[in-house]
Amino acid sequence: MANPRESELSYPLGEALPAPGEVLELAPGLRWVRMALPFALDHINLWLLRDEIEGPNGKVQGWTIVDCGIHNEASQAQWEQIFAHHLDGLPVLRVIVTHFHPDHMGLAHWLTEKWSGRAAGPSQGAASPLGGQRSGAAASVGANHECRLWISATDYNLARVASGSTVGMGGEAAAAFFGSHGLTDPDSLAKIRGRASYYPSMVPRVPAAYRRLMDGMRLRIGAHEWRCLVGYGHAPEHISLYSESLGVLISGDMVLPRISTNVSVVDVEPEADPLRLYLDSLERLLALPDSTLVLPAHGKPFRGLHARIDQLREHHAERLEEVLAACRAKPCHAAELLALLFKRKLDLHQTTFAMGESVAHLNALWLEGRLRRERGEDGIYRFSVA
Repeated sequence: MANPRESELSYPLGEALPAPGEVLELAPGLRWVRMALPFALDHINLWLLRDEIEGPNGKVQGWTIVDCGIHNEASQAQWEQIFAHHLDGLPVLRVIVTHFHPDHMGLAHWLTEKWSGRAAGPSQGAASPLGGQRSGAAASVGANHECRLWISATDYNLARVASGSTVGMGGEAAAAFFGSHGLTDPDSLAKIRGRASYYPSMVPRVPAAYRRLMDGMRLRIGAHEWRCLVGYGHAPEHISLYSESLGVLISGDMVLPRISTNVSVVDVEPEADPLRLYLDSLERLLALPDSTLVLPAHGKPFRGLHARIDQLREHHAERLEEVLAACRAKPCHAAELLALLFKRKLDLHQTTFAMGESVAHLNALWLEGRLRRERGEDGIYRFSVA
């Protein structure tokens, strides 16, 4: 749902967007990449951070990539253009992935394999548009260098499972789960069963090894320290990155300016309460300064973190009250609440996420004791006022 209070946020870059295969420099050593996605949500923002590591012959200059894009030829071609023209002749040293979803994880295997054991080429010093000189000739990374994936353990292991099958995205288990919550249209269920390869099609492989990110960890990336901030509800263990010295939050999908983050229940954890986890995670982000520049995975960089968190809390409070009122009038299942929660026509891709979100709102009220859940003779769960 579009944000009706978006005017309360500010966009310091205005309407500027990086073109495909190009970058926008937001600060020295911080570059914005934007890649297309084949969905209604048609893009993802990715980030380049200047970095250095200890190599066999001293410090090595290079870049860290944050999030990857989905696995397809178009995304790979855009990365190749960026490597050729926008890394100042320096290598990629590591890849950080905020969470396991395919638009963030898809090319992690390709990127880490491509840059493992690669040497940094020479780079002539070039002036940054924000002042200063970019570094000159770089040391060799060395043949033993591994360009490592950095991610939370929960999301890494879920990606490993999902890339070999599916997790909550399609197949028989997903169809049965949605059917138990009232989605009984045979055509829709057949299409959901046919989506068993949804995740593997965009994340065909996951790197065999990784470095674990945990809440509160502090990473030195180039000239700046970044603190890992865990978020729950959207993904099992989503990691956002905050730099106090830059005043920047790479928020991933936890805070988006124009749309609300998807918070879904899926078949592998049918009694989950992701909405409560998500709202609690937002509360923790209020500890950051309101002046923080938020770099979201979708939409444009913005300021107004506290206002956006207030908007998201209000949005979900309103949806919960609407769901409660509907279930007070009569017992309801998740499928019949879609029209209440989503005011637009949904395609199948959107319907699967919408169903997960509808169940999430029902589960939140049920687990809080405000609704009662009963399964009818038709096998469908219905919720009524307790």
